[in-house]
Amino acid sequence: MLDVFKGSAFSTMTLSDAINKAPFTPGRAGILIPWDEMGVRTTSIAIEEIAGELNIINPTPRGGVGEAIEKQKRTLRNLTVPHYQRNDAIMADEVQGIRAFGSETELQTVQGLVNARMAEHVMLGFDPTLEYQRVGAVKGTILNADGSTLYNLFTEFGVTQETEIDFDLDNGSPASGALRKKCATAVRLVMDNLGAAPVVGIHAFCGDAFFDDLIAHTEVVNSYRNTPMATVLREGYVYPNNLKVYGAFEFGGIVWENYRGSIAGSAIVNTDKCHIFPIGQGLWRTVYAPADYIETVNTIGIPRYAKQYPRNDDKGVMLEMQSNALSYMKRPKALLLGKRT
Repeated sequence: MLDVFKGSAFSTMTLSDAINKAPFTPGRAGILIPWDEMGVRTTSIAIEEIAGELNIINPTPRGGVGEAIEKQKRTLRNLTVPHYQRNDAIMADEVQGIRAFGSETELQTVQGLVNARMAEHVMLGFDPTLEYQRVGAVKGTILNADGSTLYNLFTEFGVTQETEIDFDLDNGSPASGALRKKCATAVRLVMDNLGAAPVVGIHAFCGDAFFDDLIAHTEVVNSYRNTPMATVLREGYVYPNNLKVYGAFEFGGIVWENYRGSIAGSAIVNTDKCHIFPIGQGLWRTVYAPADYIETVNTIGIPRYAKQYPRNDDKGVMLEMQSNALSYMKRPKALLLGKRT
């Protein structure tokens, strides 16, 4: 039975093609943000930055020497693309006795078992890992599964994150217009820190307590009450349900979304916090490096790879899946943090 694994259907190229076609259930960051995905030939990437700033030119005498300026400085940063790998095995007992069933052939049946196993690892491992990495890019700090820091984008790009904004949502008697002013402050900070970078909107991923207090805030309620959009106050926790989020609404020039997602029982977005970020082309990127196989050296990376090889005891075949991905935001200074109180 194990001879079927020596066929072309189980080559690295075919298996990698199969795992990349497996059912993909991305998280919200993967759906919402326009990630510029690209493959690279190397295991690290270089990011070049030219810092330009606006200056007022002083007048000089006609026919004289003009004002001298310094050359724009270029900064080069190197980031290593992390390697994520899962190992599994298809044992001889799992395919023992498999014969043709209906219109299926023996090969198709065994291949179906391999594809199902790979799809399980994609949905339960690689997809959540990519989403967790991308939410980390939204926060400005990308963490590993153990909580250690993979990359602090503020440090890597040599900028300091703006002071955390206190939205004062637990205030029982807020000053009139105070919340909208806080929103305006956030919007201006994002736009100022983006410079000329294009933006089509500003979004926020909110923790549960932050979202609950925000949608119940007097200013928000008064903004929607007696308008055609008043249904938002009633249905804020089920819209848009088909996109697997708890709720979303717009206020103060920002779309506020109650992020749905947790890792090992811990919410990905702190219940009392929000992360405000711009939506726009060219701001967000995910790069894929090649796998560490002989046949993939210096080739353009793809999202996922799969490979199989026989066990030393000849009792089955080892199945290996990997992804070499790095997601980041090019202008992390525009990433803001807010708190409920």
